[in-house]
This record gives sequence, C-alpha cells and structure tokens, in this order.
Amino acid sequence: MREWWIHVGLICIPLVAVYLHIPPPQLSPALQKWHNAGEVFHFRGREIFYRDSYGALGSSDVVILLHGFPTSSYDWNKIWEPLTQRFHRVIALDFLGFGFSDKPRPHRYSIFEQASVVEALVAHLGLSNQRVNLVSHDYGDTVALELLYRSDQNRTGHLNFNSLCLSNGGLFPETHYPRLLQTLLKDSSFLAPLLTRLTNYMIFHKGIGDVFGPYTQPTDTEFWDMWTGIRYNDGNLVMDSILQYINQRLKHRDRWVGALTSTFVPLHMIYGPLDPVNPHPQFIRLYQQLVQRSTVTILDEHISHYPQLEDPTGFLNAYFNFIHSF
Repeated sequence: MREWWIHVGLICIPLVAVYLHIPPPQLSPALQKWHNAGEVFHFRGREIFYRDSYGALGSSDVVILLHGFPTSSYDWNKIWEPLTQRFHRVIALDFLGFGFSDKPRPHRYSIFEQASVVEALVAHLGLSNQRVNLVSHDYGDTVALELLYRSDQNRTGHLNFNSLCLSNGGLFPETHYPRLLQTLLKDSSFLAPLLTRLTNYMIFHKGIGDVFGPYTQPTDTEFWDMWTGIRYNDGNLVMDSILQYINQRLKHRDRWVGALTSTFVPLHMIYGPLDPVNPHPQFIRLYQQLVQRSTVTILDEHISHYPQLEDPTGFLNAYFNFIHSF
C-alpha cells in the first residue's frame, strides 16, 4: 500500500508543478487591438496602462472610465466608440494590479493608492484644471468615491468633477454580498496563496458567469478575454491582496458614503437589478434613501452586475440622458 502512494505522489508532483506554471493565454485579436491602441505612464515606478481617444469635434468634454474587479478597462469596449462621438476625449485605465498594468507582489493594494493613480494620470494628460466626467463600475465606484472625497475636501491634486455616474458597485457594506471565493481570498492568509494559484479558467468562468444574467452571458471569446487580462503579468497571484478593498470599504464607510451623500456634484446610478452582489431591491432602496440628490436608472430585469457589457445600448441611453440633464 505504501509503495502505491509513493508512485501516485511521484506522478502527481510533476503534474501539479506543470499546472501551476501554465503560461497565460495569448491575446485575442480584439484584446491585442485594445492593447496596441493604449499607452503607459509611470506611477511610483510602476507602469499603468491607459487609453486616451480623441472624439467629438467642437466639444471640450472629457469622460474618464473606471473599471471593476477583477477585470480591466476592456470592460468599456462595447460603449467606447459611441462615447467618442459625444465627448472630446474618452479615457480609461487599468488600475494597478489589473489588465495590462503592472501587478507587483507582494504589495499592499488600496483604494487610496488607486485614487492617486487616477489623479496622476489626469496630471500626466494635462487635465488637472479640466472639469471631468467620471463613469465607474463596481471596484471603480469605490475609487470614484475616494476621488469625490478628495475633491470636496479640496485636497492638493484633486480632480475637478463635472459629474459622476456609478454602476453596480458595493457602496454599502450592509447590502454587499461578495462571492465565496472572494471571501476566502480576502480573509484567509493561509489559503489565499494556494487558492490564487489553483484558480483556473473553469473556476473563473463559473464565478464570473454567475454575476451575468442568464440571457446576457459573455461569449466564449469574451470569457477568455477577461481571463487573459487577469492572467497577464500573473494577475491571478495578486487577487487576494487586491480583495482587501472589501475590508477597506467597511473600515472607511463613513468617509466614502459621507462623500456620496454630501456632495453637490451631479450624480447618477445605472443599476442592473439582477445583480447577486448588490441585490435588488435592498441595494437600490438604500441608495435612494441615502443619496437623495442622485438620479437613478434601473435597467431591464434580466440585466445583472455588468450593465455596460450586458446592455450597452441601455447603459448609453441612461448615461446620455443624465449628461444632457444638467
């Protein structure tokens, strides 16, 4: 019996070693095109990927797009061209640890640092004195709230907001329900290093598919593009560190929710109501109760956590109606 287990071990050890060193997938043509259209700037010695497209003539309006977890700026690809027809400049970045940006490890990722990345990008692009419109999603919503706090407090280097549009972010810890794997990664210092290495495409596919609606699932190619963005620069190995943002939301709730409820910046929420992470009606009722100056668009009942991908037309209509309302 003992010899049998020795043979199994000798076979499994190299197989596991090979599995843990599977190279990241190749970029699809669409993802390669997105990458080629971007640039990088340096933030505290790290490379940050961004895209900056010039669009509508006769307009000086600028929109900056902040993506969610665990994906990247490519989340905005379905609404990019229509935005360039309305705005003079359309800008998006991959946060540190995401997409095509550097993914240092070990590193203490934080919402505060990501907000500073956005401020540094705005300065790099010469837009420090320009009023900007922010559109954010999920993780990006919390970064937007830190930027809003700094702006309302008149902090050095802050953004000059023209408007803020949020979408399906876990703004309130009391109505936010992270997925099981997220909870394990953010709270388990013992399991996290193992789980980040063992998480594969099938586990990712199941997890991300669960936060899309049943009729708005990504195509196989879109799933692979999301996974490729995560695996680029071994991003799967920093997921546990990045997920500390959930704990940061709880710790700094008063700061960020306070900024949201007290600001006079025009606000809008675009919400996919089938979202299991920020479920209907608890989330939107609390939002409307606390953020009374904000307008709200609730999309069709089958739209879930990624409204800009699941219903790009509905998302754009809601956003343009908001922008034209003030």
